[in-house]
Amino acid sequence: MPNKVHICRTCGSKLFADAPQGLCGACLFRSGLSLPGKGEESSSSKPTPAPKDFQDYELLEEIGRGGQGVVYRAWQKSLNRTVALKVIGLGGAATQSHLRRFRFEAEAAAGLNHPSIVPIHEIGELEGCCYFSMNLIEGGRLDHFMKGQPMPIRRAAELGARLARTVHYAHERGILHRDIKPGNILLDCEGAPYLTDFGLARLIETDNDLTRPTEMLGTPSYAAPEQARGNNVLATRATDIYGLGAVLYHLLTGRPPFSAPTAYETIRMVLEENPPWPRLLNPQADHDLATICLKCLEKEPSLRYASALELAEDLERWLRHEPIHARRIPFFVRGKKWLQRNPTSAVAAASLTGLVIALGIILWKIDWFHPPPSASIAVLPFANLSGNEESAFFADGVQDDILTKLAKIADLKVISSGSVLQYRSARRNLHEIGKELHVSKLLEGSVRQSAGRVHINAQLVDAGTDRHVWAEEYDRDLKDLFALQTEIALEVATQLHARISAAEKRAIERAPTADLGAFDLANRARDIFLAATNSNSGKENLFAAADLLNQALARDPSYFEAYCQLAAIHDLLYVLGHDHRPYRLSLAQAAVDKALLLRPQAGEAHVARATHLYSGYLDYTSALAELDLARRSLPNDSSIFELRGLILKRQGEFEEAIPQLQHAMELDPRNVYRLEQIASSYYYLRRYAEAEAVYDRARVIEPLNVQLMAASASLDLTWKADTRALHRLIDSLRENNPRALHEIADSWMACALADRDVSAIKAALIVAGENTPLNDNAIHFNRSFIEGWVARLSHNESDAQAAFAIARAEQEKIVQAEPEYAPSLCVLGVIDAALGRKEEALSECRRAVELLPIKKDALNGPLMIQWYAISAAWVGEKELALQELAGAAQGPGTLSYGWLKLVPFCDPLRDDPRFEKIIDALAPRE
Repeated sequence: MPNKVHICRTCGSKLFADAPQGLCGACLFRSGLSLPGKGEESSSSKPTPAPKDFQDYELLEEIGRGGQGVVYRAWQKSLNRTVALKVIGLGGAATQSHLRRFRFEAEAAAGLNHPSIVPIHEIGELEGCCYFSMNLIEGGRLDHFMKGQPMPIRRAAELGARLARTVHYAHERGILHRDIKPGNILLDCEGAPYLTDFGLARLIETDNDLTRPTEMLGTPSYAAPEQARGNNVLATRATDIYGLGAVLYHLLTGRPPFSAPTAYETIRMVLEENPPWPRLLNPQADHDLATICLKCLEKEPSLRYASALELAEDLERWLRHEPIHARRIPFFVRGKKWLQRNPTSAVAAASLTGLVIALGIILWKIDWFHPPPSASIAVLPFANLSGNEESAFFADGVQDDILTKLAKIADLKVISSGSVLQYRSARRNLHEIGKELHVSKLLEGSVRQSAGRVHINAQLVDAGTDRHVWAEEYDRDLKDLFALQTEIALEVATQLHARISAAEKRAIERAPTADLGAFDLANRARDIFLAATNSNSGKENLFAAADLLNQALARDPSYFEAYCQLAAIHDLLYVLGHDHRPYRLSLAQAAVDKALLLRPQAGEAHVARATHLYSGYLDYTSALAELDLARRSLPNDSSIFELRGLILKRQGEFEEAIPQLQHAMELDPRNVYRLEQIASSYYYLRRYAEAEAVYDRARVIEPLNVQLMAASASLDLTWKADTRALHRLIDSLRENNPRALHEIADSWMACALADRDVSAIKAALIVAGENTPLNDNAIHFNRSFIEGWVARLSHNESDAQAAFAIARAEQEKIVQAEPEYAPSLCVLGVIDAALGRKEEALSECRRAVELLPIKKDALNGPLMIQWYAISAAWVGEKELALQELAGAAQGPGTLSYGWLKLVPFCDPLRDDPRFEKIIDALAPRE
């Protein structure tokens, strides 16, 4: 819910929700100084007379006030200058940690030195107030200058470009604004813009604000959708880009993009509606300017400009009469822009005008009108009308079998199961679901099972119009269920005018099993498996799903799909490290072999074999060949494109992997795991801004997924050696959702190690529970190793050695069980290095590098080199360490500026200028 509007009980001004003592900033300021007027009732909203003296400042007059505070013109006595003094009331709502955090962020903002940012001179607290002294800009606020009227469009573009470059300058230094609006933009007497309150939006949050997902900060009319949802903690650069777009919209139209009588209604509009096309409000607003503006105002952060710099450059292109990049420019627009830049050529071009316009209209339609394919469909979960929860799996199985049959038709685009599961219990807005999944048709229905009969209601709906295209009710004997599912699938395909080959028809008509009990068990396993893979729920769910499938196969040993799914589970348990024994691979191999024996030509069997070859043996060539075979009969199987992408990543082809994973997303658009894989590709390429944008997109799908929050917040540590975003997340979860800390224990551990905070390391160890507390892809360090580092950071070397000895004994058992598994051997080498066992450490780490070279595994191979280098540094081989680190820094990998700069593992190298050179090579660029 949005914050309620409060009124100051003294002067009647509007307040932010958590205003202490029911007073506005000015009145709280007066009461905090025990000035006359404390507690007096007043119905007037006129400015309160300013107190005369406030520490080093003489307050001359009040020059502005808002919901968060009051601004005075003041004379700074010690420096004999006039300044602006802003006072924000916090009162008892602020804890000391809160004030420290705010001072830290405000001091960071005060370090900004840019001609269009109002600089902060001094920061302080007094009597429950924060105050800031700033340059006094003799002019006024942008909204006061506009007076509800549009600004000349060229002037609007110039201001927008300058503000965007200003915001980019701050973003490159790790500072977000979070509250960009006309009221925070000042114009001096010559019309030059200044952005004020940079980074200070955080100062009006209380600790509760940091942990309340349903409340928002800032002015609703200019708030980004992620802020309107109450996601104050993890605002990103895209949030500020939205704010810039909202200001540009106001400049072009004379009004904000969204405005309603109440804050609640405004927030609803921000979340659910699109702003009116700017030219409808101001016919002078240029088409391209409107396009730039609306790109900033996209609901999904990843669809906005990737940076404020890109926005500035697009506005500057418009000012130079060049084509903008917000979209592919149609031919006739390119021609128009060329004529504007080359007016003397207009006469020569006149004879081509008709052709240009005709071609331009055609291309404009191609570029702008991208409806979903007409033969595209999502099969939504069927409602269970049987009256008991047990039958829910049965209803899911009916829906999934119909989906699977339709997915075999190459003439259709069919959305994968994972992306439709979330619509099982939600109230359905079919039009919105169609847009989210990018399909033209939706199949929904219900299932009721009783007394040996099954009743199915199926409805095909046009997602664009909500019109029912086809509907039918069926009542059959339960033993005829599979024939009925085939009948429904073929009827839906007919309604979609899909062409069906003879082979496709045979595949559709094949029953999954002859045993309804086995069918039910497999459906239960499928639901558990999908939930586990989509939410990283852990090995328990995977083992539970495997047990259900084994029960299904005991009832029907010829159940082909059950073998394929069982193989996938065994391979996943192996690749995730839950069971990395050869025995687990042998179970997967047995399931694959059985599937191929039952149906040697089936695409699903080839997908299962490809997955096994990739997961168990890193046999990329053979796996790709299997995928080529599978593609012939599984045109809509998103896992084929996903696995291609994963293989390309392992081969070091990260750029080529991204389109494959994006293709998988087209067929499974709500699959967060695949978005994480795309973000990981950008991460390895050290293109952190693009990784951040993908995480933003994933958080739109799963806004409460704390692992996504941690991954996004961790980027600042990696990218900029900045742990503040992680601290904000950890503080929020500790206060609001402490159980969720278990899910991000390794991120907390990385943050605590970077800060060298022993108490935080111990706290992260506690919440990690039985899980390994520090992980880097396939590298997993056990609890005793971390306890050794706690002791070492506490300068207790005897306890450190004892803990490392325990860690070694535990790790040695793992290596004995899997002696050729490079990551486990590497970890053993690192522990030996911590113990000072030089020869063993170097030998083990060197062997790990040999077992897993980068050309064999570009994901984990670089980690073997990275930890080999760290181990070498620990045992005094500095030359070797620097040589290996320099090599690792040159290619894709997880080695980063933040990791090298902050973690204590690199301390033996810090006095060497060559190490500093490696750090500088990875540092973020302007």
